[in-house]
Amino acid sequence: MLPLSVPFIATAVLSVLGYVVARKRALSVAGGDIRTLTSLPHQHGLNTALSTLLPPLAVMMVWAIGARIAARSDVALVPENPTMVYIILIGLAVTGFVLSLLRISTSFRARTASEGWIMGLLIFASTIAVLTTVGIVLSMVSETLNFFGQYDFRDFFFSTTWSPNFRGDSDLGIIPLIWGTLYISFIALVFAVPVGLFAAVYLSEYAGPRLRSVAKPLIEILAGIPTIVYGLFALVTVGPLLRDYFAEPMGLGQSASSVMTAGLVMGIMLIPFVSSLSDDIINAVPQAMRDGSLGLGATKSETIRKVVVPAALPGIVGAVLLAASRAIGETMIVVLGAGAAARLSLNPFEAMTTVTVKIVSQLTGDTDFGSPETLVAFALGLTLFVITLGLNVMALFIVRRYREQYE
Repeated sequence: MLPLSVPFIATAVLSVLGYVVARKRALSVAGGDIRTLTSLPHQHGLNTALSTLLPPLAVMMVWAIGARIAARSDVALVPENPTMVYIILIGLAVTGFVLSLLRISTSFRARTASEGWIMGLLIFASTIAVLTTVGIVLSMVSETLNFFGQYDFRDFFFSTTWSPNFRGDSDLGIIPLIWGTLYISFIALVFAVPVGLFAAVYLSEYAGPRLRSVAKPLIEILAGIPTIVYGLFALVTVGPLLRDYFAEPMGLGQSASSVMTAGLVMGIMLIPFVSSLSDDIINAVPQAMRDGSLGLGATKSETIRKVVVPAALPGIVGAVLLAASRAIGETMIVVLGAGAAARLSLNPFEAMTTVTVKIVSQLTGDTDFGSPETLVAFALGLTLFVITLGLNVMALFIVRRYREQYE
């Protein structure tokens, strides 16, 4: 059986050939004078290439998805022998190649036709993105319903004990996990929001062009550091530092893994999110508002506090909520910095855990996928999805509701 790459390569080669041949044919039809053509030669070539490539590519993707579904469900969605599919793919490519060449004339609007193909490609890409989101949600919902069929939802949402074991009789209360998630996220935001906001104000209002061109990329580098590196930084440096100089002298704990450790390191990770978004929002405030405030006798700091920041406040609040949703979904920093203990406590120097950490722990190892102890990961994931979705919707609502349009 030929691999799927063979018809794909053949179709790609034919589409490239179609581009070259269509350009030459367009010049031939025009008699060498491209001014007689409604569309330029390269537009005819692009239309031929897209007509040759896209139809078989769409069929190829549908066939590949159907084959994967058939392999998992034992349902004959596609032919077992792909020879006929390969013939159809090559036939579609050749048909598109020939028909597009025959349509070339001085009056044919190849630009409009090629833009139609591109529009279809964009719609297809958007549909894939939407269907992927729907598939993710449906997969979580189906497994969550299966979990609640085996475990009482009241014990899940209202119990304060998290003690799973794969021998049965587990306590799977989500409240300690939600508490740890919100506690760590709160500390991260308490650290990241002032630092990020002050950095944004300085870069947009005080820093010169040369300093800004250097400082802003350096701050944004923090966003590109892998979270596992932040986790190692929390485990090796920040955790022992907080334990030796704060927790033990104050009698609050002896562990390097704590809520404070994970919260501070996560706050460092969130600084570029708050700083970059706030900087862009502050720069969007019209200069005329600053000039008017300064002209009335206000100092620069008063102008920033009483004019610029209030005008940019809806966008800043939206940036903070987006950073909060990013903090809630973090995993690696919490695993290495906060530990894995599910408990309810106000002591920031005690080890706690979050929803994302327990999702990972419940799905790793040799476990029975049909047991409540494994299926609870989907219920945790769906709960976290609803929380982060709510934060994102709230951020978008605040930005759109209170955003001011300046001219």
